[in-house]
Amino acid sequence: MPEETAPTEPTTTAPNNSGVASFAFKAIGCGCAPIVVLVLVVLLASGSWGSTDFPRVAPEDMASRAFQRSQEAYDVVGFRRTVKPGVEDIGVSTENTLSSSFCHDGGLTGLEDKTVDGAYQMSHRWALDHVPASQATSGLHRLHQHLKDKGWEITSYRTGEKGNWDLFAQRDDGAERMSFTWYPDREYFTGGAGVPCAYDPAWKSGDAGPTGDDQMPPALGPGSGT
Repeated sequence: MPEETAPTEPTTTAPNNSGVASFAFKAIGCGCAPIVVLVLVVLLASGSWGSTDFPRVAPEDMASRAFQRSQEAYDVVGFRRTVKPGVEDIGVSTENTLSSSFCHDGGLTGLEDKTVDGAYQMSHRWALDHVPASQATSGLHRLHQHLKDKGWEITSYRTGEKGNWDLFAQRDDGAERMSFTWYPDREYFTGGAGVPCAYDPAWKSGDAGPTGDDQMPPALGPGSGT
């Protein structure tokens, strides 16, 4: 299979408005400046440029959603071990963690990259050590087909031609992402799920840090999410 560049970790940004910008420049070139002004006014009034229209959802609910994505993948791959919450040695030991990051608004120009007050994005990461090739490769094949059947867009799938096996998927224009990698040289398998941005209903002006960063996942194990 042709190798694709692996995407970055799951993040959510403001919508891409390159099409609108292109239209604006063309309009100016043809002497249609009044039309451009009208388009900009409509966009600003409607909030469709740099929109941050995130839903209001409690961090624990989005954390649960991210964990369930990982739990589903864990079951499809066929792992039978139980992974307790936390991590002892990143990149070496088992892992089962939740984290929260800021959401950003590109602003009118798309260049300002400001954090959005009260908005957050939850991610879940997990890892297993001592995963043999027979389990990892067959499991990733099943997971690849499962995600396609569920409507996910497969953005990268590398089957170890250069060492590592990678599977990356997204949906809803990248607002929701999943990633998996198996390292054959150390028999280490990692997975991750990122869910869309949301506003914390309990957020108050002055609160520091990305909200929801104190969430703790349950144990990850066979069928524990059902």
